[in-house]
Formats: sequence, structure tokens, C-alpha cells
Amino acid sequence: MADLERRHLPVIPSHNANPLLDDPRLESLTSWDADWGGLRVVVVGIGISGFAAADTLIELGARVVVVDGKDTEETRAKAETLKIVGAAEVLLGEQAMTSLPTVDGQPAELVVTSPGLRPDQSLLADAVANKVQIWGDVELAWRIRTREGRKTAEWVCITGTNGKTTTVQMTEAMLQAGDLKAIAVGNVGTPILDALRDPVDYDLLAVELSSFQLHWQYSVSPLAAVCLNVAEDHVDWHGGFEEYVADKSRIYEHCKVAAIFNVADDRTLRMVEEADVIEGCRAIGFTAGHPEPSMLGVVEDLLVDRAFLDDRRNQALELAAVTDIKPVPTVHGVANALAAAALARAAGVDADKVGDGLRAFEPGAHRIQPVAKTNGVLWINDTKATNPHAANASLSAFEPVVWIAGGLSKGTDSHELVAKHAGRLRAVVLIGTDNQNLLDALEQSAPGVPVIPAASPETDVHDGDAVMAMAVQEAHRVAVDGDTVLLAPAAASMDQFRDYVHRGEAFTASVADLVERLS
Repeated sequence: MADLERRHLPVIPSHNANPLLDDPRLESLTSWDADWGGLRVVVVGIGISGFAAADTLIELGARVVVVDGKDTEETRAKAETLKIVGAAEVLLGEQAMTSLPTVDGQPAELVVTSPGLRPDQSLLADAVANKVQIWGDVELAWRIRTREGRKTAEWVCITGTNGKTTTVQMTEAMLQAGDLKAIAVGNVGTPILDALRDPVDYDLLAVELSSFQLHWQYSVSPLAAVCLNVAEDHVDWHGGFEEYVADKSRIYEHCKVAAIFNVADDRTLRMVEEADVIEGCRAIGFTAGHPEPSMLGVVEDLLVDRAFLDDRRNQALELAAVTDIKPVPTVHGVANALAAAALARAAGVDADKVGDGLRAFEPGAHRIQPVAKTNGVLWINDTKATNPHAANASLSAFEPVVWIAGGLSKGTDSHELVAKHAGRLRAVVLIGTDNQNLLDALEQSAPGVPVIPAASPETDVHDGDAVMAMAVQEAHRVAVDGDTVLLAPAAASMDQFRDYVHRGEAFTASVADLVERLS
């Protein structure tokens, strides 16, 4: 594919309700050493990213008011810490979130929001109405990344409906294998702002970005970027699927070296074609099939590179074997590995070091994670499958399946997923409280598959641990030698669990109890 040579003006997509405003003071804030002193900032949210934003702004000399809708022991403890280090004020409770507060009795000049808050939330809507700029922690991080006397790390950025965390961790391993000081940050868990304040001078940051984070960033200019895939998810937050796609597409804006797309997902190619990238940025594809020139792909069970070499029309560089992918070399896993490899190669990592990094990579828990085998039945924890697109990856890898599914649908549709995999389902064990769409899909496409609720009249449907214990018990009752019991809920978890990690831990603990009873 030819190089993308497009203008590189900072064009802000029209879907964003709060684009960069004409504010000379904010425009000048493009480094750690800029004049942040006295800037009046409201930080919305005191969670991981919000706390990091407030702490950073205080260190920069800004005047900070922090607001959070939760008034709990945890938020009060964080509030006390911020007050000690110099926050002007911390406001907790639902009433604090209704309108934009003043800072030292004067109007706020900037709002920095935590990514989970919807753009139509009352305080944020008030900021927009009063023409107060809203940034996310990613925008703030990009603006302070340059600091006198410190190395400025390049960014490689990863988004997608599914596979982000695995891919960013693979990328980190490949960059480190290439003797680069690199760390995975962002939505993966470590705030970008914390990494920037770390005394380590990083060469590269591998940045996982959610659609929420991308919505509130404007200036990031990554060395390379990838959108792994796009499917229905978080449509309730964004207001519609096209709005969700538009926010995902911001990953490619101002990309410098490689805009990496998924050959199997036409939307990602269209995102690259429509992006305003830096002149000379190349479009690089990845595919689980045979690669064309300027792509990475698979040839004879090898991962290969036909993009980052001179004679790409006639040659390919071997990167690794498909079997080097852990824990299971699914099609989804192959795609993630190739996307990570493309990012690493764009950053200058040698082909053999990419393979070394892939082999050194240890996948995190909760992503197609084998947890036990009982009487010939394999138990798999894929609680990270929080939407139908993610569940498709693990359902494709196993047969026959006793499927533990259900939760908060977030406005997604399971009909296509069920129709595709109905033939491999032995039974479905339902958890969750928002399953009508899934039930309709099962009735339509898998009418002969038993559907078993993971609750009795005595079960508290909001007690996730009890519900999961019942789900494991029911799955054990129907599974036979050769089956896989797969927790791949295709839905969010917050109706019955703290988060997807809690859901996966409840599954793992219940399976461990089962193993102990059977031994």
C-alpha cells in the first residue's frame, strides 16, 4: 500500500462537542516547563486517572478543585492525601457533580475529566455551555511529556473494541526485547501521568487508549498507532455506533511513521484513509492470512513482516512461529501478535527481537485463561470478553462448549454471535441481569440448546460470588468429557460484580472449590 501523504493540520472531528477552544493560555501549555502556575483547573473524578491528574497539576503549580460523585471511605482518604499535597478543595457526593464549581472563587479555566464520565454528564455539559475546555488525562499527559533535562519518550498507541490490553503488553515485551526502555501505560492500568513523572527516562510508551480516553484528546501525535478492530460496544456512552467509531478513529490523527490497520476489518482501513497524518506516514496492514506487500501476516505457520524491509515485494522477514503465541494461538491472538509486531517494527525493533519479545510475553489473567481440568472438562476464564465481539474470539477456539454468559449488554446485540456458534454449544448457563437480547438470540438461533439460569429463588441476583458458584455448579452438572466450560460473558459485569476482574476471580475460585470437592 502506498504511503499516506496528507496534510497534518490539527483538525478536530465534528462529533466532539468540546473541541479545542481559542485560548492563548491553554495553547501555550505544551511542556512540563510551560507556565502552569495559578491555572484554575477542575479535575472530575478521584479514581486512578483522576488522582494522577490532580497530583500532577498540583506539582505543576495549578490551582485544583477535585470533584467526585462518590463519598466513600476510599474517596475521602484520597481527598485527604490531595489536600495535604496542595489541592485547593475536594468536593465529594452527587451534589458536587451537578454543575461546574469555581476555583478560588473564580471561574475555572480548564476541566480535566476521568474517562468514564459521559460527555452529557451535568458538570461536563455545564463546562461546554460556559466554553470551558475539557481535556482527558491523555491530553494532559501529551502536553507535559517534554521536560527540560529529560528524554522525551515516543508513543505507540493501541485501541480497538477487543484485544487492547493483550496487544499493549505484547508490544511492551517486544520493545523491551529490542533493548528499549519501554512501559505499557494508559487503560492497561498504569496512568500515563505516573510514567511521565517516573525518574526513568523511557524511550517508548506503549499506550492503551479506550474510546472514552480518545474522545477527550486532541493533540497526541504517536510514532505509530493501531485500531485492532471495531464492533458494537459502549454505544450507550457514545450515543450511537458511528459516534463510537469516530472516537476510535482519533487514534490515527497526527500519526508520524505507521498507521496500522486490520485487513479483516474494513472500518480500520477507512479510519486510516481518512486520518490527518504527518506527511510520510505509511499505512501498514496486518492479517491472519497471507500478507501482501506493506503488511504483516502468516506464511506456513510463521508470523512474517512484508512491510518494514526494502524488498517487500519479493521477501518477507520471519518474526516468530504461530505456536509462540500464548496462551492459545487463536485467530484473534495471531492478529494481536501481528499488530504488536507492527508497532515494534515501526519503532525500529529488529525482526528477531520481535520474536524474542513474543516468546517472553506472559499473558495476564482473565483472557482465555485455562484454570483447571476436571474429568476431561477444560475450564476457561475469559471474563475480559465484555461484549459479543470479544466472546466470538474464545468461542471460536473451543468445541463443544458449555457457555457461561450474560451481564450488562451496554446496548450490544448478540444475535450474530449466537447464530455463528450455535452448533458448538452444549448448554448455556446464564449469569447477569440484562439478558433479554441474548435470550432472544438463543431462542432464534439455538432453540435446542438448554439455557440454565445460575440462580435459585434463594439466590441474591446481585451477589456475584453466589451467582458464579451456582453457575460453576450447573456447568459441572451438564459438562461431559471433551467439553470446555467457557466463561465468556459477552457483557459487562457491574450488575453483579465490582468489575470483570472480580467476575473472573469468582469463577476461578468456584472452579478451585469444585476441583477440591472432586479430589
